[in-house]
Amino acid sequence: MSSVLSFVALAFMVAVAVVLLMGLRNMMVGGPGNTSQKLMRMRVMLQAIAVAVIVAVIYFAR
Repeated sequence: MSSVLSFVALAFMVAVAVVLLMGLRNMMVGGPGNTSQKLMRMRVMLQAIAVAVIVAVIYFAR
């Protein structure tokens, strides 16, 4: 169970990094602000899920 949650946590951390880089790229290119806003909201949501999964991994690893 713990190894599955560890893999899920890693997947969410990678997803957070990808969305962050997409948002930064959009801002550097001068893309629409609405797209940057949506990407940053998605990043915050993914970070919250990642933190919850990491807490679950720590809890179930005991």
